[in-house]
Amino acid sequence: MSTPSLAALPIRRLTLRDLAACADLSEDRGWPREEHKWGFLLTAGKGWGIDDPEGGLVSACVVTEYGPHERPVLAAIGMVLVAGRHARQGVGRRLMRHVVSAMGTTPLTLHATPNGRSLYEELGFKVTGRAEMVVGRFTAGGPEPAVATRAATAEDLAAILRLDEQVFGTDRTHIVTRLPAFADQLRVAEESGRIVGYAAAWPNMATHVVGPLIARDTAVAQALIASLAAHTDRPLRTDIDVRHEELLAWVKERGLASVAFNSVMTYGITELPGDWSRRFAPVTVAAG
Repeated sequence: MSTPSLAALPIRRLTLRDLAACADLSEDRGWPREEHKWGFLLTAGKGWGIDDPEGGLVSACVVTEYGPHERPVLAAIGMVLVAGRHARQGVGRRLMRHVVSAMGTTPLTLHATPNGRSLYEELGFKVTGRAEMVVGRFTAGGPEPAVATRAATAEDLAAILRLDEQVFGTDRTHIVTRLPAFADQLRVAEESGRIVGYAAAWPNMATHVVGPLIARDTAVAQALIASLAAHTDRPLRTDIDVRHEELLAWVKERGLASVAFNSVMTYGITELPGDWSRRFAPVTVAAG
C-alpha cells in the first residue's frame, strides 16, 4: 500500500494522550521536550495535529482561547512545529490555515520567531509588538523593593482573577486557576492590603520561567521578580514586552542576558486588548 501524500493526511484534535508524541516532535526539531508545558497547554487549550503514518506526528500546534466558552474574544496560537523530515513541504502552512479557518471570526495572536514570521504574514497576521527573551542567574542588588511580596494563598484567587482580567482584557480563569498546580511559585505584591501585582515561576528544563507577570508598575514588577528569584536556585527566563525598557535594563543589570526577540502578531485586531502598561510578561509565549 502506498503512503498517502502529506496533503491527504487528516488534521485532528490532539489530547493528553498525544503528550509524548508532542514532546517527541519538539525534540525532533531541536527544542527541549517540555512535557510539563505541553501538558498545561493541552489541558488549558486545544491541540491540533497531523499523524505520521510511520508513527508520531507530522505537525502540531496549540490554541488557547480566552473569554466566554462559546464566544471567545481572543485566541493564542503556539507550539507550531513540523517534523524535520517533513519540513519545507507546506505542512505548517496547511495546519495554520486549518486553525485560522476553525477559529472563524475570533481574533488571533501569536509570538513569531524570525524564521516563522514570513509564514504568518502570508496568512494575514500583522506585527503589533515585540518581546525580548532574557535568561540568566538573577543577582540581588541595589535598594530593597519598597513593595511587599508574599506567597499567594487560596484566599487571594478572586483578587488575582479580577486584576488579571483588567490587565489582560478578557477572562483567563481557566489559565490562572491552573497556575498553583503548574507553577512552583505563585506570588503576589501587596500594598495597603490590596493586591497590585502577581507573578508565577514554572519549571522548564533547567530554568524557572517567570510568567505571567502582571504589575501596577515597574517597581512592583521588580519586587515580584526579586522575590521569585530569592526562592529558587535555578536561572530565570522570561519574555518581556520591549516597551518595558526600564524593567529590561534592570534585569540585565542583575545577570539576565538577552537571547532572542519574537514578534507579537495579531489577526483580526490591530492591537491586543487590555492594559499593556501593566502586562509585563505572558504565562508562556505559546499561550499569550
